Amino acid sequence: MKLKRLWAPALAAIAALAFSTNALALEKFKIGYLRVMDDAQAMAAYEAGLYKKYGLDVELIEFKSGTDLIKAIVGGQLDSGVFGFTNAVAWASKGADLKVVSGAQLGYHALVAREDSGIKKVADLKGKTLASQAEGSTADVVLKGVVLKDAGLKEDDVNVMGVSPQVAVQSLVGKRVDAAFLFEPQARIAQLIAPVKQIYEIGEVWPFPCMVVITSGETLAKRRDAVWKSLDAQRDAITLLQKKPAEAAKLIAGYFIAEPTLKTLKHGEMLREDVIRDAIKSQTFGAKLNEKDQNRMQEISDILQQQGTLKTRDGKPFNVRSIVDLSWQKDRKL
Repeated sequence: MKLKRLWAPALAAIAALAFSTNALALEKFKIGYLRVMDDAQAMAAYEAGLYKKYGLDVELIEFKSGTDLIKAIVGGQLDSGVFGFTNAVAWASKGADLKVVSGAQLGYHALVAREDSGIKKVADLKGKTLASQAEGSTADVVLKGVVLKDAGLKEDDVNVMGVSPQVAVQSLVGKRVDAAFLFEPQARIAQLIAPVKQIYEIGEVWPFPCMVVITSGETLAKRRDAVWKSLDAQRDAITLLQKKPAEAAKLIAGYFIAEPTLKTLKHGEMLREDVIRDAIKSQTFGAKLNEKDQNRMQEISDILQQQGTLKTRDGKPFNVRSIVDLSWQKDRKL
């Protein structure tokens, strides 16, 4: 009995040391995200334990806008984030040291209009009120510089309200707007709970790399291995989203729909996992940024400059490739 009592403290110390060693094995890493389907890879990687698989103790932090997220990266409060690259371009043009290190999702944004609005095509938006994203966001730039322009509309032809996707959906339900330009799953949710119909999908006619993974040049230089581990985890999450959408939906459905079911207008109660599964299936996720993607990113940057939102010191077009670092992609032979 005395021998057991003598050994007990030693065994407890060894167990504590083992627990401490295991805890220290996971590297702390902070990732910012927006609560939209475009960021599903970040959520799925977290919920599926993929970050831990690669040795990272990730803190996933939600932001309401890409602008707030980019400020956190520039300020050193975040290691990386998944969001629209226009914010990175805008800040980089002012001297911020930022790097686009991976792709995430191609832009699928639907224009949905209330059935009683008389809107049947994009040109019918003239004189109407449209809910979209914040001014200067990737969605806003594409809406004004591509969608409206191709329909022969000027910016001031449409009353555009910059709100969150969630507020946009509720604005449709409450008849405060005539139409909305929405990400998934909000586009799908809107069509289930409000009397609206989809009239346009930009991803079908003008696909573009909407969301990308961005970090600071300093973080990439000092913590390259950790950044790459996070990208490995998100790449695996993309595979999960692509090959097992139902399984992925169970992991992330709670991020988008609080209740277990969604009350719809025409289909009664629907399981939130089914709604999110269908939204996942409609998306095109991808970690690789190819030449076509980079050319499209340059087009959007040029639109920003034409709109006056982006200004360079010498007045020349901002070179998007100057902030793109594809070393992880090349190393992984994507």
